[in-house]
Amino acid sequence: MELRGKKVLVIGAGKSGLAAARFLVGRGAQTTLTDIKEAGVFGDGPADLEAVGVRLCFGRHPDVTKDKYYLLVVSPGVPQTVAPVAAAYAGGIPVIGELELAYRFAASPVVAITGTNGKTTTTALTGEIFRNAGYTTLVAGNIGTPLVAEVEKYSDVIVAEVSSFQLETTVCFRPRIGVVLNITPDHLDRHGNMNCYIEAKARIFANQGVNDYAVLNYDEPVTAALAAGCRGRVIFFSRKHILEKGVFVQDGRVVVEMGSGPEEICGADEVAIPGAHNLENALAAVAAARAWGIDGRYIAGALRNFKGVPHRLEFVSEIKGAKYVNDSKGTNPDASIKALEAYREPVILIAGGKNKGSDFGAFADKIKEKVRVLVVLGQSAGLIAEAARSRGFQNILPAVNLEEAVLLAHRAARPGEIVLLSPACASWDMFNSYEERGDLFKELVLKTLPGCSCC
Repeated sequence: MELRGKKVLVIGAGKSGLAAARFLVGRGAQTTLTDIKEAGVFGDGPADLEAVGVRLCFGRHPDVTKDKYYLLVVSPGVPQTVAPVAAAYAGGIPVIGELELAYRFAASPVVAITGTNGKTTTTALTGEIFRNAGYTTLVAGNIGTPLVAEVEKYSDVIVAEVSSFQLETTVCFRPRIGVVLNITPDHLDRHGNMNCYIEAKARIFANQGVNDYAVLNYDEPVTAALAAGCRGRVIFFSRKHILEKGVFVQDGRVVVEMGSGPEEICGADEVAIPGAHNLENALAAVAAARAWGIDGRYIAGALRNFKGVPHRLEFVSEIKGAKYVNDSKGTNPDASIKALEAYREPVILIAGGKNKGSDFGAFADKIKEKVRVLVVLGQSAGLIAEAARSRGFQNILPAVNLEEAVLLAHRAARPGEIVLLSPACASWDMFNSYEERGDLFKELVLKTLPGCSCC
């Protein structure tokens, strides 16, 4: 892709858009960065870009056809229905996302991981396995570092977390190994319906050939069904079934069978990250690593030592016998159900935030089973409380903000219980990101609660 002297419009001034604009201007493109929000919302980032030659257009969008742009690069958070994107499609102007832009310039093969839940944990674990095996590994993408910001740095392999928002603007993106962990209802406010959401996820395999690999969850019918459309070699993983070929659990051991006899990796109870859902994530990482050809010794070492990622079942502190756990990355009901299933102890649950079109029925069933006290907050507080009451659960405390929610949970907690922040919702009604929400939770626990050894 030759960009020098070409007019390129980047839409969306979040982390991804800023990185794309910086990359483009560095490649000699006449780059404009636009956002419907005013510049002051984004701090110093846009001003820094302006200093290196990026034109800024905030509070409105430019006319893409009148200004004769060569290319639009759309940030993941920008819907395909916004006016400049729709005009570009109508006018025959190419539209891609930051992921596609990065891939066009990638010098290394890509292992790409997506799914409704578990993407970040699996991406980080897979990167750890590759590093453990001696590969220079770039871990980037939706995990936090925009891929375009790092893609030209030398590495043996790129391990990228990719989202449905990123995948819907791919054109040539072709990972050597593509992984789909699971697909459950999420982002339906953006995609419109479940079929469109599934189609977006399936784009991870769209350009694969016969020498590429597709790693799929055998235990989830929606995910397993994607195998029928895959041109690459399919590797299933399963926590519940013994497979003729794939990665699975047998007699309490993680086993790989790739056609030359079963190979034991380690005990399932040796996987350091807790919960049945994290065992599934580990199996997916094992499948990706074995598809690459990594020796089982290096895989086992990483499984035993990898402790997880921030904001996903992250232990914060123990106060007066109650353990406080940050699962702010639980941004949909299915993720929070899996978090609740990770604990045998009674739970004081803090939940609520911005609903993404989710139904809270199954979440309410799990609340009745696992939760002693439910603290609700945010835009979806009423919906979650109503769903819980419809199941006969009544021990519900409303909170006006996270500060009050943490205090209410602390007052309710008993020794031996778990105080769990797992909102089942996005953070955008009260915070800029789930990271900001989780960081505040940790700060409140460590600095404000009486009895914390850190106070």
